Amino acid sequence: MKKMFSFFALLLFGTIGFAQETESKFDESLAKSLHADEYGMKKYVFCLLKSGSNTTASKEESKKLFEGHMANIGKLAKEGKLVVAGPFMKNDRNYRGIYIFNVATVEEAKALVATDPAIQANLLEAELTPWYATAALQETLKIHEKIAKTKI
Repeated sequence: MKKMFSFFALLLFGTIGFAQETESKFDESLAKSLHADEYGMKKYVFCLLKSGSNTTASKEESKKLFEGHMANIGKLAKEGKLVVAGPFMKNDRNYRGIYIFNVATVEEAKALVATDPAIQANLLEAELTPWYATAALQETLKIHEKIAKTKI
C-alpha cells in the first residue's frame, strides 16, 4: 500500500511539475510590440510566387533582375514589411517561392510586390491572399541572423 501511494504521489507531482514547465508565460509588452491579438496572432498577406510570362529574357538579363529581386527582399525585410521569403525546391507546378508580408491588406502587399524587379519584368508573378498566423513570426529574421553562418 505504501509503495502504491508513493507511486501515485510521484505520478501526481511529476504531472504537476510537467504542467508547470509547459505553461505559457504571457508577455504583455512583447505581445503589444508585435501587435498580437488575444490569441497571439495577427494578419499578414501570403504571397505565392510563380513563374511569370516572360520566357524570352536572356541569362544576363535574368541574372541582373534576380540580383535586384534579392536586394529588394533584403530591403523589405529590413523595413519589417517582409517576415519570410524563400524559394521552393524544384516542382511541377511552376511555384518559385513565397513571401509573407507583415501588412494587413492585399492592397498594401500589392504595392510591395510592385517593387520587385523580377515581378516588374514578368519573370515572376505574385498571387496574394490574406493570412492569419502567429505574431511571433516577425521574430524569425532575428533568429535567422543568429544561425546563418553564411549570408545570402
